Amino acid sequence: MEIPEIKSKIKEYQRAGKQIFTTSSFQSHSLVILHIIKEISPQIPVYFINTGYLFPETVRFKDEIADLFQLNVVDLKPATPKYLQKDLNGKLLYTSDPDHCCSINKTQPLDAVLAAYDVWMNGVRADQSAIRSAMKVEQAAQHNTVRFHPMLNWNQKKIFDYLKEYNIPKHPLEQRGYISIGCEPCTRKIDLEMQMREARWFGLNKVECGLHTELIIKE
Repeated sequence: MEIPEIKSKIKEYQRAGKQIFTTSSFQSHSLVILHIIKEISPQIPVYFINTGYLFPETVRFKDEIADLFQLNVVDLKPATPKYLQKDLNGKLLYTSDPDHCCSINKTQPLDAVLAAYDVWMNGVRADQSAIRSAMKVEQAAQHNTVRFHPMLNWNQKKIFDYLKEYNIPKHPLEQRGYISIGCEPCTRKIDLEMQMREARWFGLNKVECGLHTELIIKE
C-alpha cells in the first residue's frame, strides 16, 4: 500500500467506529507507521512491549520518538516478574525455552490488549520471513480483531527512502551493526551473509516471537 492508501484506510476504520491501535518495536523500520499516525491521528494508542530485556538504547529511542512525534505511547509489561521466569533448573527462560519466554513477555500481554480493540495495525513485511510472506494486508486475529498490515509489500529501501525524505532519526544501534533489534540477550549483530531476522535467536532455529504466529487466525 502507498502512503495515501494507508492514511485512507485508517480513516475508513475510524469512520466506521473501529477502535484501532498499533504496536511498535521502535526500530527504524517501524517508524513509517508512527510518522503516518503522527500526521493524521496521533491519539491512536501505540503499544510498546517492554519485556524488561530490551536494550537501554531502544527504551531511550522510544522516548525520543514519542516526544518528537507527540505519540500516545503505552508501555506494556508482562504480568510475570523476571525473577519468576525460570525453568525447573533455575535457568532464565530465554536461555532454556525462548518460546516460553516470548510467550510470557510478548504474546500473553498483547493478547489481553487485543480483546479491547477492533483493529491491530502493525508493520510486518513479506520480505522479513517465509511466515510473513504468506500474510495478507487484512487478516483475522483472536477476539474478533482484524490485523492490518499496511507495510506488507514494502521493502527496506523504500522504508529508508521515506526516513530520509522526512529526516526521521534511526535507531542508534544500527550504527553498531544491529539491524533486527529485539531483546538484548537474543539479538546479535548481523553478518553480511545473514538474513535480517537471523540476527534474532541466533542458532536456535527460531525467527518469530509469537506475535505474528500465535495472534493470528490461520486460513
